[in-house]
Amino acid sequence: MNMNFKSILAVVAISAGTAVASVWGYGKYVEHQHAGVQEAGKLPVNYAGFFGNGSNNGAIVDFTPAATTGTPAVVHIKTKTKARQVNNNNRKQRNPFSDLFGDDLGDFFGGPRVIPEQLASGSGVLITDDGYIVTNNHVIDGADEINVTLANKKSYKASVIGADPSSDLAVIKIEGKGFPYLVYGNSDELKLGQWVLAIGYPLTLDVTVTAGIVSAKSRSIGINGRQSQTPVESFIQTDAAVNPGNSGGALINTAGELVGINSAIASPTGSYAGYSYAIPVNIVKKIVTDIVKFGTVQRAYIGIQYAPLENMSDDDKRQLEKELGVSLREGEGVYATAIPAGGAAAIAGLKKGDIVTKINGVPVTNGPELQEQVARYKPGDKINITYKRGGKENTASVTLKNKAGNTDVVKNSSLIEKLGGTLENLDKKVAQANEIAGGVLVKKVGDGILKKSRMQDGFVITGVNGKEVKNLDELKELLSVYKGSNIRLDGFYPGFEGSYTYPLNLGDDN
Repeated sequence: MNMNFKSILAVVAISAGTAVASVWGYGKYVEHQHAGVQEAGKLPVNYAGFFGNGSNNGAIVDFTPAATTGTPAVVHIKTKTKARQVNNNNRKQRNPFSDLFGDDLGDFFGGPRVIPEQLASGSGVLITDDGYIVTNNHVIDGADEINVTLANKKSYKASVIGADPSSDLAVIKIEGKGFPYLVYGNSDELKLGQWVLAIGYPLTLDVTVTAGIVSAKSRSIGINGRQSQTPVESFIQTDAAVNPGNSGGALINTAGELVGINSAIASPTGSYAGYSYAIPVNIVKKIVTDIVKFGTVQRAYIGIQYAPLENMSDDDKRQLEKELGVSLREGEGVYATAIPAGGAAAIAGLKKGDIVTKINGVPVTNGPELQEQVARYKPGDKINITYKRGGKENTASVTLKNKAGNTDVVKNSSLIEKLGGTLENLDKKVAQANEIAGGVLVKKVGDGILKKSRMQDGFVITGVNGKEVKNLDELKELLSVYKGSNIRLDGFYPGFEGSYTYPLNLGDDN
């Protein structure tokens, strides 16, 4: 029995030793196969520390300090738009069924239709201790009331300081002192793969923090073209989860610095599907400063038209190559398809077919990168443009201009001036006949904002955003109160039944 037991132990020991040696030997073989021969002094390359290397070599990333810094400065914005009637641009016909069914069928018969009260919410970021908040234009656009709730649950009424549909940014303000705020970071320093946090109020939830990495920079997705004829897009793309309600919230780095304003998501469903987009803080800083200082953005123009190669078909590229007489290569620079006469680039000597490669020494490989660089400057600033022509690199000094073609500071002219047209006080007899206290007659619509609203000559303005207007002075006073792009003119056409509301699309005139 003893000999048998000793024999069994010996066999087990030999088997175990053989198994360990086999596993060790196979592991070394596989390690050599995958890692390859390493240079002296270089760490071996393994798969996620599978062979014991690198599993604990990297420092653990702790998001707690950044989240603790960021959440108090990110606010919940709730907006209300009052119920209103909207004109369908046809003179109203008498509804023969109104006595039986009311005016719910008015739109079918050419009358105004009623849009019910609308409630919406988004996010914003406090950037000063006295209550200035940056958010998206689309968060506050058209709102009659704006309420801001801080992370500590305190609520405030907010007023609009100004908005820029081109970049989808807006500045609002709450009254008070000592508010928590985020410090600007530097979006130029962001690297692909770098950790970032998105903070906001998604899906009407309380303040929420999500983490992701910078997955791309200088992205253009064509979304700002919905609200502006001169969109500016050079987004930071991340995979931090962002949902409806996050718009206007903060994108911060692990140091707790603001590096972007969350603005959009790419999704087939309307909810987060893997990609989100933020406006770089280096663009935000410039636009916010302009809005606070001048009331409107001092947007500079370089005077170059170009085609977005990344979105062009092969046939379109071949056609453009024939037109420009060059071979198009994505990533080489921005190909000038036209240089408008009198523009900054034309004066500096640039020509159609030139390839812009740098702005003030910063490489630009596509349109969004060019936009991002130029958006940081104002009219009158001098910059250096590096470009290629015939394979030779050149540099020219360019003085940027404004939309009007000069270098003057663009003033935020009063809304009454932007309306255009011929306005006068409504005749007292007409007012009495229509049983109203007064109003403003639009004698001629003109070529200003009123024309864009499709208003017709003869309209009588009786209110602005639901507040009564009895004469031209009251109209001017009310228009001076409202800022941003949330103005609605109420009124009627003498001789026609029903009231009408015309939202004013300030757009790029803002």
